Amino acid sequence: MKDSKLTTYLKNILANYPQDWINLTTHRLDVYKEELAKQEFLDELEALYNQNAFAEKDLAALPTAYDYIRLGHPLSSVLEWALAKKLGLEAEQLISFDSNLMPIMAILRTNKLAGLKTQILHWGELPGNFDFDCIQSVYSYEAELKQIASLENLPAFEGKRILILENTNLEDLTLHPEVDFQVSLQGSRGSIVAVDTVDNENYIAAIQHVRRRETVAMTPANCHQSLEEWLLNKNAPNTDRQHSLAETRKCIANITEAPSPALVASSGLSIQYAIMMGLIDDAGQKHPGKEIKIIVPPNCYGGTNDQARRIAAIIEGVSIMDLPVDGDNDMVKSTEQVLQQCAALDAVPLIIAEIPTNPRVEVPNLADLRKVLQHKRKSPKGEAAVDPIFILDQTFCPNVPFLKENGLLSSVRAISYVSGSKFPSGGKCTAGYCVANREALELMPKIEKHLDLCDNQATALQLEILAAQMPSMLDRIQEAYVNAREFVNFIESNLPKAKINFVSEELAEEGFTPSVFSLDLPTRGDNAEEREKHKRFLNQKLIDMMITEIPQESKYCVSYGQLKGCYWTIPATSTQGTTKEADKDYIARVSLSPNLDLDKHKSVFKAFMAETGI
Repeated sequence: MKDSKLTTYLKNILANYPQDWINLTTHRLDVYKEELAKQEFLDELEALYNQNAFAEKDLAALPTAYDYIRLGHPLSSVLEWALAKKLGLEAEQLISFDSNLMPIMAILRTNKLAGLKTQILHWGELPGNFDFDCIQSVYSYEAELKQIASLENLPAFEGKRILILENTNLEDLTLHPEVDFQVSLQGSRGSIVAVDTVDNENYIAAIQHVRRRETVAMTPANCHQSLEEWLLNKNAPNTDRQHSLAETRKCIANITEAPSPALVASSGLSIQYAIMMGLIDDAGQKHPGKEIKIIVPPNCYGGTNDQARRIAAIIEGVSIMDLPVDGDNDMVKSTEQVLQQCAALDAVPLIIAEIPTNPRVEVPNLADLRKVLQHKRKSPKGEAAVDPIFILDQTFCPNVPFLKENGLLSSVRAISYVSGSKFPSGGKCTAGYCVANREALELMPKIEKHLDLCDNQATALQLEILAAQMPSMLDRIQEAYVNAREFVNFIESNLPKAKINFVSEELAEEGFTPSVFSLDLPTRGDNAEEREKHKRFLNQKLIDMMITEIPQESKYCVSYGQLKGCYWTIPATSTQGTTKEADKDYIARVSLSPNLDLDKHKSVFKAFMAETGI
């Protein structure tokens, strides 16, 4: 790198960065503005750069770059900023991915929606998992593949050009103005896409959105390795990925008791994407011509909701059906209704549901749910309707063996998945995993095919972390539940007017022991608008007091299943970020860990009651 000032500064960052930049999966929402994601962090980093300030305390004081590292984080932002300076671009024009294929898919998706042609140029061989026939037939993306020896004298092309650069050393990375996008493959560390903003500025947000919903940013550890290799000529340590995968699978098998080997992806949404695309692929082959219905709760986690709708927007014959599950709605009755509708349409039903639900922490009658899922229905022609596949997000109860032989959901086609950033890793990595019961075993190869195609597998380090953390998971879940139950009991006895959504003690005895609850504080006002406004004020006031009075433990962030502390969020402004406004829940969600000063949290809650007069 020619800029010796920048080189020196980056080396100083590597010597002084806060360990949270590597170790955390969720970051503080109280110093985060979503509309300024990455930009506010970089503006203040640029100010530090101009002052040549790089002390750990200065770097730690920077605002949150992204609230969750799946979307991006300090080290991915630093890497992109540094490369942009090297190449004479704006930082927003560089976007790093953990996957080698997903930036290409992101551009293909955007071009399909815009009705534009795509040409993919490459010098060497394409990555081995680049199954273009599948990309065309299942994802419905189109492109012209062209192997070239040089970029000189390229014939004119009416569309957008992508150049794939294989195993490019960052020190040698240069811009090629002949193309619109260049994707630099970084081996097992992922890839970096550079966007030429001439007529392509609108692609930046679209590519970022794919990184947000269907994959993850280059991980902190891999960004760190890339920077060290580039600046310090340090090679990455050798890791035994296969050994860590085998150990992780053993842990998952011991806990889930499911008959299938687990598939492990870079995040919960990465494994969900592989599940959905694998099942759509399977349905297209087994039920050609039939509509595919993705049945999803309208107020579930925003990533699930958004991803499902993004898939439906792209693939012909795939559409969304709402599954109301919370509040006055009953999951069992809603499931019966939508499956009757699917049978009447002779459609293929794919149901995604969270148990317990988020954020209301409700568990349906599982025996009744099983009966509804097992019930045989007829199409309008009198033929057997397609059986549903139940896709269970059990992130809030990863200890429950739903899919074991003779288990709660063993007799229906069911796949369960878990976000590993929660209890499985204790917040140390984002990896997610899925398993199938015996009825759904045949679907796992299709899911694995799409996990590999998207290059969304868990990294070696993620697997290593899961293998180390999962043996203690069941104990941590129980200890955290005890804390949550005690806090819920305290609030109920001191503020009986509050509405708390938490599992009953009877459900807890059956194994449903989440450590998260939702809190609907008693409000006041002369009309619904005033009461809602006051409730939102109380939510924020409570969170502000907790993170101010107990900063070493209480955090305002999107989190669950961490090793220590207490985490507060308002789902409507975080986990339900892309949910329709009418379906959002403006309540507080509280997540407790096995390790926190519960008495201190109780005392702050009492102070909150006294100060607000509720």
